[in-house]
Amino acid sequence: MSSTPIESKNATFGIRPEWIIPLISTPAHISTLPNQSETTNSAWLENKTVVVKDDIIFDLLNNSEFDKRFPDCPVIQLDGMALLPGLINAHCHAAMNLLRGYSDDLPLHQWLETAIWPVEAKFVDEQFVYDGTQLAIAEHIRSGTTCFQDMYFMPEQVAKAVQQGGIRANVGLMVVDSLTVWARNADECISKGIAVYDQFKHDSKLTFSFAPHAPYTVSELTLQKVSTLSFELSLNIQMHIHETAREVADFEKMHGMSPLAQMYKNGLLTPQLNAIHMTQLAPHEIDWLAETGTHVIHCPQSNMKLSSGICPVDKLINAGVNIAIGTDGAASNNDLDMFAEMQSAALLAKADSMNPESFSAYQALYAATMGGARALGLDHKIGSIEIGKQADLIAVDLNTIETQPVYNPISQIVYAASREHVKDVWVAGKQLLNNRKLTQMSESKLIHIAKSWKSKIQGLSND
Repeated sequence: MSSTPIESKNATFGIRPEWIIPLISTPAHISTLPNQSETTNSAWLENKTVVVKDDIIFDLLNNSEFDKRFPDCPVIQLDGMALLPGLINAHCHAAMNLLRGYSDDLPLHQWLETAIWPVEAKFVDEQFVYDGTQLAIAEHIRSGTTCFQDMYFMPEQVAKAVQQGGIRANVGLMVVDSLTVWARNADECISKGIAVYDQFKHDSKLTFSFAPHAPYTVSELTLQKVSTLSFELSLNIQMHIHETAREVADFEKMHGMSPLAQMYKNGLLTPQLNAIHMTQLAPHEIDWLAETGTHVIHCPQSNMKLSSGICPVDKLINAGVNIAIGTDGAASNNDLDMFAEMQSAALLAKADSMNPESFSAYQALYAATMGGARALGLDHKIGSIEIGKQADLIAVDLNTIETQPVYNPISQIVYAASREHVKDVWVAGKQLLNNRKLTQMSESKLIHIAKSWKSKIQGLSND
């Protein structure tokens, strides 16, 4: 048996954990998934080997059958570990890792207007975005995230960092109406974004989406343009919507309706839309989301930290809305830890609904894998352990003081484990983390880059 990385590009090898958690893509809606009391050991597999060939999951076999069919194949033995599909961070601002902890404990609009936007105007350039995204990619990998959806300026630098890091990503093509460090107006944002899409669209680990920032930074006309192009190019749209009560109240005062009502009126709620945050929702608005197949990206920790509100996950799930989970940026959340987000999402839903069965551990894990894959339009490719899908896999060590004994590995992953329990990560069959060590990136170099930016930003910000 082998525990070393399989380096050959065309290698076939087996991964043999104690538990395999497939999170299969069969259920039509997360609301059909079992809650914790109904989840039995049918939700995980034992005594199985996952066969990886090239970049795909080639087969899933009983251990004895694998040994018989592939006698000369190396096996990565993962005793005491659970193998699950890589986590999908459905919303972040990767480059903002360089602003982690820059300004904390402020409400959203004050935080943006007095801290974040001014420092971005001073410091964001191509090197900032590339370096910050590299730092985020390393953190994602070490946290068990194999795919993330990004929203930031200079998406070509994000795409280059993703290619360098070996991870999978959906790169947001940022759109705002005002002058930014990347473009002069919305039309230039769109034209430059399409150029980036054309440049990188043939990379198998890169997908793209239009990323209009929010209803208060993008006009109705701009949204209509983005919607038309989204349909023509078959690109998703991701957007901050109904993030705070102030946002909704200000919009209603100006337009006579909520942002979501205007989008519904204009036909902008579709299965191609990822609606991010969604902490302020009336019952009829939840019905609109279910009716149109719009996906909701839940960012529990960022919303709690900024006191933005609580996304009504229980009501959305019961209506049949697909839920994915995101961390938001490290400037507002301070980390890209999807394990912490899963736990927070599950606990927050129970407190909000006053129902301990709301958003079970299984549902939280499903949202962080298949829910994200569905939102990104990649559920045919990633999000579960199924034959023919990409070999985006993570191994979580449950043979530790913090996670023993294991009665239910899914419960342990969501409620007891942390990102530090992630031992191994593969993306498209290539190992990017081996026993907690990055295989493609230099941790010491990235830490040096982060410290250099901190000195630069802190020095000039204090002038």
